[in-house]
Order: sequence, then structure tokens, then C-alpha cells
Amino acid sequence: MEIFEAYDLTRTVWSAAELTGHDPKTVKRYVQARDNGLDPFERAPRPKAIDGYLEKIEEWVDQSKAKIRADVVHDRLAKMGYPGSPRSTRRAVNAAKTAWRVGKRRTYRPWIPEPGMWLQFDWGEGPRIGGRRTWLFCAWLSWSRFRVVIPVWDCTLGTLVACLDTTLRRIGGAPTYVLTDNAKTVTVEHIAGIPVRHPQMVAAGRHYGCQVMTCVPYDPESKGGAEATVRIAKADLVPTSANLRDQYATFAELADACRLWCESINSRRHRATGQIPADRLDIERTTLHVLPEDPLALALGEERIVRDDRTVSFGSVRYSTPPGYTGVRVWCRVVGEELSITARTPSGDLAEIWRHRLATPGDPQIIDEHYPDHPGGRSIHQPRLRPRTEAEIAFVEIGPGAGRWLKEAGPAGAVRIRAKMARAVELATVLGPGPVDQALGLAAAAGRFADDDLPSILDHITANRPAGDLVRADEAHSVQPGTGGWQALGQ
Repeated sequence: MEIFEAYDLTRTVWSAAELTGHDPKTVKRYVQARDNGLDPFERAPRPKAIDGYLEKIEEWVDQSKAKIRADVVHDRLAKMGYPGSPRSTRRAVNAAKTAWRVGKRRTYRPWIPEPGMWLQFDWGEGPRIGGRRTWLFCAWLSWSRFRVVIPVWDCTLGTLVACLDTTLRRIGGAPTYVLTDNAKTVTVEHIAGIPVRHPQMVAAGRHYGCQVMTCVPYDPESKGGAEATVRIAKADLVPTSANLRDQYATFAELADACRLWCESINSRRHRATGQIPADRLDIERTTLHVLPEDPLALALGEERIVRDDRTVSFGSVRYSTPPGYTGVRVWCRVVGEELSITARTPSGDLAEIWRHRLATPGDPQIIDEHYPDHPGGRSIHQPRLRPRTEAEIAFVEIGPGAGRWLKEAGPAGAVRIRAKMARAVELATVLGPGPVDQALGLAAAAGRFADDDLPSILDHITANRPAGDLVRADEAHSVQPGTGGWQALGQ
């Protein structure tokens, strides 16, 4: 600016140079650049050795769609007589690729979603549980930005339809279109660029009243909402060194984590809309289609009813189910070498309740976890106390020790049980039920059912002496006093 001010004052290059202390050539260059409307700080490009080869470089970049490497270009130019260095070639190739991408850059038209129109979904790999691979089904309702994440064991067609059913019932209806990518469970093949839809997915769309659509192959940007849901869900739910999340011990823990994540993300104000997705979902529900009462059983598998013994029969083999599903309708389908059992949970969602190893007839799959009231298998049922007469009721009311005594005395073949029960009631009336109940419990544990065993144990207890080790009367050990005490006589 000082040069321009001095030149405007003197109108001569030499005088302006003397006033500013610069070289006259510098003053002349700056003044000419200003008069021509150029930036005085930009240097004019100097001729380079590669200038004569720039058209060929642009041709190769265009043919390869900016995929060609700079070292390949340099080798070809060297054969054509180019004397420059690989560094100059690399700069020229990078400039040509940048210019090509600018001209070929994809232009997006802003998409304005409508309520009840689009639902997008995609799959993401979940954490490993017990060394086994899991998947995350991630769905995204476009207008309300409401997200649903469901953990599953596989990505088969039956699992996909089950996840769709659960998602639609969570959002409270079916949209007009369901968009996803071209997985084999959705698109069987492409013929002349036209996707051939899987027949069962078409049946699923008809069942729920929506049309299943797929994006352009290898173009995930056309369903960016679902892709973003997968990315966010994996960042929060899959244990990594970034989020420092602990590993999941069971599949139930992963399911609970996904449910809590959905509640948190859907109750948080969305950056784009400035509103809470759960609140916008209440508005969008008014435009969704009504769902059928039952899921698509064809894709979920064969229908079964859980019997009273908590089992279902599939392929002439009995498979157990978790508690709480007796009399409930479930669906069974074969997944690889396993049998997947799907049912509607108490919350109304359709979920896989158990997965068994496929077995052959004669090899029932009964899991002990499904029968918590029968520990260690069925075994032998212990008889229940059901007192009827006044004497029986009075004896049982002494305490739990009386019940144990009666359960042990009967199978042991004790005689005169009723008389001993009456004697115990009399003793409880005199001494109180506490000591008598304790004595009956000790007698049951030791197998002492003789006439004088109960008074003897009571005498021991009332003398404030510890019970000591229990001694069971049998042929291996006698309760009669021995002759060892006579050995000390006369010593």
C-alpha cells in the first residue's frame, strides 16, 4: 500500500521507489498488476518441463476415473521422453485428479421427508458374546428421526422379518415404503439393472401394508439415515477402546443395553429438527398404516403351542422353552444347525426366546434352566404335608422340624408314629414348641425314631449342652455305651 500511495503521488516509478526504499522493478510489477486487476501477491506460473505432457496426464486420469497412480504415470511419461522428476509428476497428477473430482462431484438435492412415508434399516456387526457373533438391526424413521436397534444372532430372512415386525409395532404402524440395501434376503439378483425382489419379502410387504424398496447397488449414501444409525449404535454399544465399555456376559445384557440406548437417543433433542424424536413420532403415528394382529408366520417358521411341560415338538423332538410361555403360540425355524424359537414377549415385541441344537428323535433337548422348580432334573418328588385330622394339624403346627421328622419317619418304617406324634404335642405344650421343634429336626436328621429318642434329645437340649455331631443309629455305629470306661478301673 505504501508503494501504491507513493506512485499515485509522484506518477513515476523511480520517484516512488526512492520514497519507499524499494527497487524500481518491484514498484513497476506491483503497479502493473494493480492496473491489470491482478493480485500482486500471486506469482505468474513459470514454464515447466511437464507442461507439454499435461494433456496426456488429464486423459489418463479421466480414463481411470482418478484411480491411476502417480508412479504409473511417471513410468509412462519416462518412456515418452519426459526428463522431469517423479516429484513433479506426482504434483501434476494430484492437480489433475483434484480438477477431475471437482467436475465429477456428486450433487445432492435436499430431501424433505414426509410423515409416514419412509422407514430405512440396515445391519451392523455387534459385540461377541461368549465368542459368538451378534448383529444389530438398526432402523430409522425418516421424518421423526425415531431409531430402533434390536440385537440378533443372525441375519437370516426369518430374523429379518421378526425384526421388522418388532420395529413396526414399536413405532405403532407401517409406513408406505421400507428402504434397505440389496442383501440376498431382500434382492435375489439383478437383471439388466432391475432388482428381483425375494418372494417372501414381497409377501411380508403385502402382509404389513408397505412396499419394500432397495437403494442403488454400492450406493449407501441413498439411505444415509440408516447408515448413520448403524454408526452411532456401534460406537455406543460395541465395546471398544474408545468407549471403554465392558464386555457383555449374556445376550440379555446386550438386549437391555439396546433398549436403554433407544430410550436415551429418542428422548434427546435432534440437531436437525430441533425437536425430540419421541414427540415427533406421536405426530407421525397418525399417518402410519394399521398393522395386522399376527406376524408373518411363513417367514418366522412353523407355528407351535407350548405344552404344559414347557416343551414344543419339532421334527418329532421335544425342545424346552423358558418359563412364562406355557400355552403361548411360538414359531420354530431351522437356522443352520440350530432351532430358533420365536415368541411375542410380555412387552408385545416379537423376539427369539431360545435357540437349541438340532437333535434327532430320541434325543430331547431339555434345559435345566427352564425348570427352576425342578433342580437337578425331575428326580423324585417329595410328598407334601397335608394334615387333615386335629392331631396331625397340632403336630405340624409345632414347626418345620415336625414336618421333617414326619417325612423321614414314614419312609424309614418307624412304628407307632401317631403315638409319638401325640407325645411330641404333649411335650410342646409343657416345654414350648421351640425346643420340641429343634429336637424333632435333630431326630429327623439323625434317623432317631425310637420311643425314648425324642425325650433324650430334649434332655440334652434343656441341659444347655451343644448338640455336637449327629450320630445316625445303624449297624456301623451303636449308641449303647461301650466298655472303654472300664479300662481305667484300678489305675
